[in-house]
Amino acid sequence: MREYSIPALVDVPAAASLTDVVCTRAIRDPHAVVMRRPSGGRWEDVTAARFRDEVAGLAKGLLAAGVEAGDRIALMSRTRYEWTLIDYAIWAAGGVTVPIYETSSAEQVEWILRDSGARAAFAETSRQADRMRNVGAIVQALEHVWVIEDIPAIVASADAAGITDEQLEQRRTARAAADLATIIYTSGTTGRPKGCEITHGNLLSGVRNAVQGALMDIFEIAGSSTLLCLPLAHSFARIIQVGCLESGAILGHWPDMGSLAQVLPEFRPTFLLSVPRVFERLFSSAQQQACAGKAKNRIFDAAVETAIAWSEATSAPQDPGRALRLRHTFFDRLVYSTLREAVGGQVEYAVCGGAPLGERLGHFFRGAGITILEGYGLTESSAAATVNRPSRNKIGTVGLPLPGVAVKIADDGEILLRGPGIFAGYWHNEEASAEALDEDGWLRSGDVGNLDAEGFLLVTGRKKELISTAAGKNVAPAVLRTGCAPAR
Repeated sequence: MREYSIPALVDVPAAASLTDVVCTRAIRDPHAVVMRRPSGGRWEDVTAARFRDEVAGLAKGLLAAGVEAGDRIALMSRTRYEWTLIDYAIWAAGGVTVPIYETSSAEQVEWILRDSGARAAFAETSRQADRMRNVGAIVQALEHVWVIEDIPAIVASADAAGITDEQLEQRRTARAAADLATIIYTSGTTGRPKGCEITHGNLLSGVRNAVQGALMDIFEIAGSSTLLCLPLAHSFARIIQVGCLESGAILGHWPDMGSLAQVLPEFRPTFLLSVPRVFERLFSSAQQQACAGKAKNRIFDAAVETAIAWSEATSAPQDPGRALRLRHTFFDRLVYSTLREAVGGQVEYAVCGGAPLGERLGHFFRGAGITILEGYGLTESSAAATVNRPSRNKIGTVGLPLPGVAVKIADDGEILLRGPGIFAGYWHNEEASAEALDEDGWLRSGDVGNLDAEGFLLVTGRKKELISTAAGKNVAPAVLRTGCAPAR
């Protein structure tokens, strides 16, 4: 198959913006819990009304500071509640958020602030703020640098300036789906990072078609919640944030991936959204706990092989058989239940993206009772483009297109994407934009792959890594390695 698409289930109105949900949820159900934040060794509930009030207070402070519609505001911080608060406050004030990784070098920070023309910036620490202020001496557009601790003072400045609810609402509702919401800079592995222009409509289209369509079974679980540990400067984490607010799932933030295993049993999420290394760590942790001796090592190895066999058998039409069923029941009590408790005891599904998971790991987790749904996308596609479904999960693929997305395989094997989530272009870089988008609106991904007969996408490598065989055929190195035995 060369092309496959699924019609959109949800069309985003032209007047819609990302902040609409903050207001509507606070009006519809003000006492509903929308987030939980760590406070004094426990998880504190944040209601819809409280979040709306905090967003409005900070947004008014930005207006008092002179922020105008379309102004770019940088945000450099680890993943935490205030990241989401600042992001939505910037949007409510009509601004454009420019995320910066807290690990970025001074040169990267200077380039992003200079290229985006950021007028203001938030930093998590005074050290980060000082780095930005030093850049501000060079980049004259940068007028304000705040640290997160300054938020109460910024809020208070709005009262002093007499900023009213009516002024904020006028500014907020003036932004629409076609307006720029964020500029997300690419990693810059080849040259300087390029700023991807992502609109309100880009994010809303992908998120709403995911939570109301492809992943509805996950988000509609009663009391659905997730704990976000990925850096919010990354587009994948950003759609998790937006998706939780849009769907009603409770969102928690955790900045340290190294201690995630300790906090998951406390938070007890119902689903996870992360990258392969998180699941690799969970597997390694379970292995270390189970393998204190040779006998236990053999038991764990047998549990792994049983889980994989169970997963593979449940994908096939035939019955798995009595012997496999008995082994699976035995190891479920002995091993798999412990793994599920390690992530809080309520997780049935996880969505994984950013890199290949590997079929063995995918089969193991599904056999152990946690189904990992792989997806695929780029920053330029507002993160999500394809994903496996709870009801249609083909391990080894990155799933079917999201509703509204079309996937095409070019003659040279490159994966092309089209849909309402495709970015507007690169900030101040028409040449790069023209290289990424063809005249028909197809995004050139730079990845190679194929579509199977059912429309599932398989990514096989990067276009730049293609090897030309003696027969003149372009083959990805990953394909050449498929004959090797899977890693154990």
